[in-house]
Amino acid sequence: MKHVLLMGLAALLFSCAPDRSKKNAEESPDQAQSTTKSAVEEVIANPTKGIGAVKSVTLKSPLEKERVDRGSAIYEMKCQACHKLTTERLVGPGWKDVTQRRHPEWIMNMITNVDVMLEKDNEAQKMLELCLVRMPNQNISIGDARDVLEFMRNNDGQK
Repeated sequence: MKHVLLMGLAALLFSCAPDRSKKNAEESPDQAQSTTKSAVEEVIANPTKGIGAVKSVTLKSPLEKERVDRGSAIYEMKCQACHKLTTERLVGPGWKDVTQRRHPEWIMNMITNVDVMLEKDNEAQKMLELCLVRMPNQNISIGDARDVLEFMRNNDGQK
């Protein structure tokens, strides 16, 4: 049963991946099954990246000011009611030093794929047990989540 769930998860991840090329769509069934198995193995081998479409994030230094500004606006509109910029918990955990505790991919997957993360990711489940309130799906795009991540990096004092 566990293998069936993992295969289903991998199939979902593979089918929803934004960078899926036409070549991948034309794979034979054997090739597609091999690709699906590797996606499952990646999730199992790399739990710190979370579960979702975000597999890799390239962070730049210095911070991208435009992204920080857009991330700040998104925070004020969609996040501020539940998250403080300090370590203090409001409804959800405070954001101070989150970029030092979590991988960028995990943060972005939590923002964009919150329902699956809360159901399947161990770290997200621990946060849910601590806060006792499910983070709502804010329908934030991957691009907007990247902006929020840049805002978080700025909040954590990264240059």
